[in-house]
Amino acid sequence: MNLEQKERLILEYDLQWFAKDGPGGEKTEPATAKKLREAREDGKVAKSKELTSAFDLIVLFLVLKIFIPHVGNGFLEVFYYVYRMLPDFLSINVKDFNSRAVQSFLVPVFVKMFVIVAPFFLFGFAMTLIVNILQVGWKVTTKPMKPKLDRFNPISGFSRLFSKDSVFELFKSILKIAVIIYVAWLSIRDQADDIFLLYDMPVNQALAFCGDIIINTGLKISLVYLLVGIADYIYQKYRFKEEMKMTKQEVKDEYKNTEGNPEIKGRQRQRMREASRRRMMQDVPKADVVITNPTHLAVAIKYDPDTNRAPVVLAKGEDYLALKIREAAKEHQIEIVENKPLARMLYTNVEIGGEIPPELYQAVAEILAMVYNTRQ
Repeated sequence: MNLEQKERLILEYDLQWFAKDGPGGEKTEPATAKKLREAREDGKVAKSKELTSAFDLIVLFLVLKIFIPHVGNGFLEVFYYVYRMLPDFLSINVKDFNSRAVQSFLVPVFVKMFVIVAPFFLFGFAMTLIVNILQVGWKVTTKPMKPKLDRFNPISGFSRLFSKDSVFELFKSILKIAVIIYVAWLSIRDQADDIFLLYDMPVNQALAFCGDIIINTGLKISLVYLLVGIADYIYQKYRFKEEMKMTKQEVKDEYKNTEGNPEIKGRQRQRMREASRRRMMQDVPKADVVITNPTHLAVAIKYDPDTNRAPVVLAKGEDYLALKIREAAKEHQIEIVENKPLARMLYTNVEIGGEIPPELYQAVAEILAMVYNTRQ
């Protein structure tokens, strides 16, 4: 082995096994549709929880602002009911105190409380569903719910705890808390003078005032949180795209697995071409005439008015295949006619087994007439 061969081998090893991301090289290729589909089935999608939470907060405070009379009246009804029924409930004898008595007292309370909170659940669920569908589309999969043994491994869990993603999530949580505190402080600071007058207000007015402060502050926090959610969504899309990238070797392997090995498919196509050529050569003895170029092209034609409207090309070929067609024609005493323009037109425009086009009828008819006259 000379020095040049040794250097070539060392270069090949360096490229294959010491690349940036291991064997196969660096992940520079965009993810294929197959990999994205498999990741989607596994529950791996570019989705921002912060964006969903931001819309949920906005809906929560908007529904609270709209349904605040409904909520206030509902709580008053519950209070009046409990206040009215509590003496009768407490006066029940010990002998008559059972689960039915407790149920008759508590069930109406639970029903009224459910009616109060039902709008929040309904609108919150609808908004969460809509935002998630807008982010990742609609596809139900149960694979993320399946237990994975690696999640119970304390070593892998410890590594995830101090991973880059965990540090980023910690930074994001601190940023959210700081933003919420700052926005809440700005909102309450503008109402500070009125807050100190609460003790001079009637109860209903004080409650309404506190409710307005809470709702307005919550809406401001939600809008700022929405900006955080949009930024997080953009980052999650970028991160998912980078994680899904593939090496050139992975793309080749996937193509082989889905489309088949190119070398095998090439051999299959070669065998199919050879079989087609054998069938074509078997049809040459049935031809009426072979039109040549004279040595570069050869086209075998047959006309049977009982089965076809026009003459049909039984075989065609160039160079070596044209030579074989001429040899088969000589062997079976088939007329060979030299016509360079017609041979090229037939070879270029008519497939094997196809009828010649109408614009070539006259030229082919003259050759067939000559061949028939020669035979007679």
